[in-house]
Amino acid sequence: NTVPQTTTLEALDEKFALAAQKSHVNYSFFFGATNDNVSLFDELDEHRIPGIKLFMGSSTGNMLVDRRESLERIFSSARLPIMAHCEDTDIINRNMAAAKHRYGDDPEVAHHPEIRSEEACYESTRLAVELAQKHQARLHIAHLTTAKELDLLPSGISLTSHLSPLTSKITAEATVSHLYFSDSDYATLGTRIKCNPAIKTALDRAALRQALNDGRIAVIGTDHAPHLLSQKEGGCARAASGMPMIQFSLVTMLELVDEGVLSLERLVELMCHNPARLFEVRNRGFLREGYQADVVLVRPNSRWVCTKDTILSKCGWSPMEGHEFSWQVERTLCNGHSVYADGTVDADYIGQPVSFR
Repeated sequence: NTVPQTTTLEALDEKFALAAQKSHVNYSFFFGATNDNVSLFDELDEHRIPGIKLFMGSSTGNMLVDRRESLERIFSSARLPIMAHCEDTDIINRNMAAAKHRYGDDPEVAHHPEIRSEEACYESTRLAVELAQKHQARLHIAHLTTAKELDLLPSGISLTSHLSPLTSKITAEATVSHLYFSDSDYATLGTRIKCNPAIKTALDRAALRQALNDGRIAVIGTDHAPHLLSQKEGGCARAASGMPMIQFSLVTMLELVDEGVLSLERLVELMCHNPARLFEVRNRGFLREGYQADVVLVRPNSRWVCTKDTILSKCGWSPMEGHEFSWQVERTLCNGHSVYADGTVDADYIGQPVSFR
């Protein structure tokens, strides 16, 4: 969602320079893989960035990596973790052609999970796992969406100690959106919940929720994508995919805690400790002496409704509008500095670059 894409060393430096001027919280950036930039991997600073982002499925611009020889080079040469978006482009294209033939040039959004199907996700994830095992690469699968894909993952990726990195070379995340919504929500929310990979069935959602507790899902992500609402108009072919979820990610997951989906302690593992372990983030992710004080204070039993007035993202909308939450974020500390309190952001504070390994 950025212009230019972060696929050159110059673009990466520009992102860091921009963040040093504008970011109110701490920051880093993934380096984007293409079919043609593997030669740059050796020049990446492993202490500066968390990993390499790889789109193994339909993407914009030059970031779709669909050549087998390019994938082999990426998995064999990457020293950093590879975070992969896994969807099979050929399957998606066939499904889209069939849907257009049946429903017209812009099929209704309810058909999105049929087009970006379970098969498309599974086949791409299977290939990513196969390549990671072949080359002993460190693979993190972004935004897993189906029960079938979970069968490709090792169980029990719990850590041996609070000091160790994640022990498995293959890990996966689920996003708040895929843990909260199901395909029945397209009827009321439409393209507001259109994202890639698509939100799937209630059975898939239930499997993802179960995997939060058995170790197959190591972390929770947001896949935050702040498209304008005007860009979300249309159906499967025309509406932009992605939704803004960062602001409401914690309070939404705390709602799942209240529902008994997972414990509060497990939520902290998935949203704080494990992300720091996964990318070997230096001195963050724990309440520990000598660590940076990145802390959020939340209040339970404090009901409020998400309205446009409460949305801080510049895109000005949220799929959670009209929803009543029972937890409220009261204060956020970044490096010990209060950057958010009682609905107000400290617009003068600038965060720090995150360091790794």
